[in-house]
Amino acid sequence: MSFESNRRRIEIAVAGMFLTMLMGPGSVHAQSSVTLYGVIDAGLLYTNKSLNEKTGGNAGSQISLTDGDLSASRFGLKGAEDLGGGLKATFTLESGFSVANGGFANSNGNMFGRQAWIGLSGGFGSVKAGLQYSPFALALIGSDPRDVAYFGSGAGIYIDNVFVTGLFNQNSVSYTSPEFGGLRASMLLGLGGKAGDFQSGRQYSASLTYQTGGLLVDAAYYNGNAGGTASTPIPSTVPFLGRTIGATYTYGNLVAKASFVNYKVAGAFDSRVYGGGASYFINPAVAVDAGVWYTSDGNDTKNHSILGAIGGRYNLSKRTTLYAQFAAVNNHGAMNTGLAVNGALFEVPGTAIGATAGIRHLF
Repeated sequence: MSFESNRRRIEIAVAGMFLTMLMGPGSVHAQSSVTLYGVIDAGLLYTNKSLNEKTGGNAGSQISLTDGDLSASRFGLKGAEDLGGGLKATFTLESGFSVANGGFANSNGNMFGRQAWIGLSGGFGSVKAGLQYSPFALALIGSDPRDVAYFGSGAGIYIDNVFVTGLFNQNSVSYTSPEFGGLRASMLLGLGGKAGDFQSGRQYSASLTYQTGGLLVDAAYYNGNAGGTASTPIPSTVPFLGRTIGATYTYGNLVAKASFVNYKVAGAFDSRVYGGGASYFINPAVAVDAGVWYTSDGNDTKNHSILGAIGGRYNLSKRTTLYAQFAAVNNHGAMNTGLAVNGALFEVPGTAIGATAGIRHLF
């Protein structure tokens, strides 16, 4: 037998093995993909005051290495399979971690505590089942002038009030409609899973978004109860009512945002937050932003705070960014608005200032 004949037989055998591997069980013909992605963010944080959790007083100034001053550090897997006819199967698994100590962080404390869902999408919109963001949380993320930076933004006010409730909704099913004339609706129902008590741990949320040209308006609602069967290390079923309406206007390199948010927390504050600010790309490598948030307690207006922050980013590449940020907060009464999600979530009465500088890498 000639060398050429042997080579041809080997090529056919290898091609057959490869085709079998691709087709796999059930001879699936659809194309699929899986992507590994993530964010690594670390910075140095300075605050001139810090909260003593035992006494409630000022523990003094501090400087520390913190995780995620600009974005939450995380990694995840996301995938999609084309099922034909415009229908796709999709999934996401996402875990939060701390650069400072390597442990679980920036989530509800579980391994895939940020996202763990599977779904279908097509011309009808999309359906997801599992741990996922609520429409209420997504609306707040979209209307924050500093893109919910973990230092000096509305992210800290959110977590100060209700921890991660509404951010990471377990046992939930959601539907998002396709866009009709600039309108898009989204709904989520979180099932508590407790036998004999449908209201225990029940969560539901909805949003309506309208976009025309450079203007986007987003309104959302959240209602959640305590209880349920899901257990997370960080509280994720704090009972509260949430309402928000926000607007974003984009004009060239300038993006201006304004919003109103209400966190009506059972047995605690009825926080009414008025926020606004803008971001601007000076050039493709350099961006600056600023925002202000005024919070007032509807139960007692003596409890109020004002938080202001500015930041600058320099993009070394499409994936790596250097940043610096400065913020100040003034608390009155029992209000305890902090400067940062990690390292300074709560602050003492009076004025506190802080600054951070760090590096973020996307992969």
